[in-house]
Amino acid sequence: MFSPRDFLLLAVSFGSLLAGILAPEACAPLQPYPVVFMMMLLFLSFLSIRISQIWDTARQSPRRIAWFLLFRMILFPVAVALLFRLAWPAYGLSALLLAGISTGAVAPFFANLLQANMALVLVVVVASSLLVPFTLPPLVAFLFGHSMEIPLLDMMRLLIMVVFIPLAAAEVLKKAAPRAVDLIRGKQYPLSLILFAMTNLSIFSKFADFFRQNILILMTSISAAFLIGAISIAAGILVAWRWTLPDQLASGLSLWIMHYILVIVFSAPFFSPLEPTVAALYTLPFYAMVVPVRAWRNYRMRTGSG
Repeated sequence: MFSPRDFLLLAVSFGSLLAGILAPEACAPLQPYPVVFMMMLLFLSFLSIRISQIWDTARQSPRRIAWFLLFRMILFPVAVALLFRLAWPAYGLSALLLAGISTGAVAPFFANLLQANMALVLVVVVASSLLVPFTLPPLVAFLFGHSMEIPLLDMMRLLIMVVFIPLAAAEVLKKAAPRAVDLIRGKQYPLSLILFAMTNLSIFSKFADFFRQNILILMTSISAAFLIGAISIAAGILVAWRWTLPDQLASGLSLWIMHYILVIVFSAPFFSPLEPTVAALYTLPFYAMVVPVRAWRNYRMRTGSG
């Protein structure tokens, strides 16, 4: 069943998206900080899980995780890029950038919402963030002949900052102020919604003028973003078909919840306006796909196949 929390998430997400487009001047002070908001969301997720659980998950299934990371970071992005080059060439590069970027910092929030294996999701978040500087730029160069001349150390520094500062902050707070951790965890859902809203306001206020002036590009880019999202969920579920339901959900989440904000940051200086536009509009399936994934999970639970 479609839960009240799902409804509230969609209402806050799409309401803040619309507010960013309609009132860009009021939201302008938030524009430099979407990555910070993502770090704060990951910090909230790390408060809810012991770091030993992440390590144990990686140690217990090293071959499965290695295979999944190969699929997640190489095979899947290449397949998506080739599919779009055949069927919708204008969006091939956008599809590769989104499919090939690391799993999003907010994936653990969705894992908790949908009762997926959060430890497995966090393993993929950390591992994909460490791998993407070495996988995505070569794929872009090989498949599209474009050069992402981002200094490797700069890209690694940003990705490590996004993952390990929240991790370190969460571990310090757990030891220094466990009561504060319990208090924050009790308010994790509303705090997460506030951070989602601030993220959307910061992104869509920046793109507001472009959206209003390019309605046709806006509509086709939304369609492309939803197609990428649907392919990602389907691929994640199929590649983990024999896994338990929580692990299968974690697989789907690890492909669907991608770090689209990093695509905006990294693609803007090197490519046409289309690529960061599609990345920004991936916000729509990013949240909306909760509904079909929830329905599929409930179906699996009813049929006893979970």
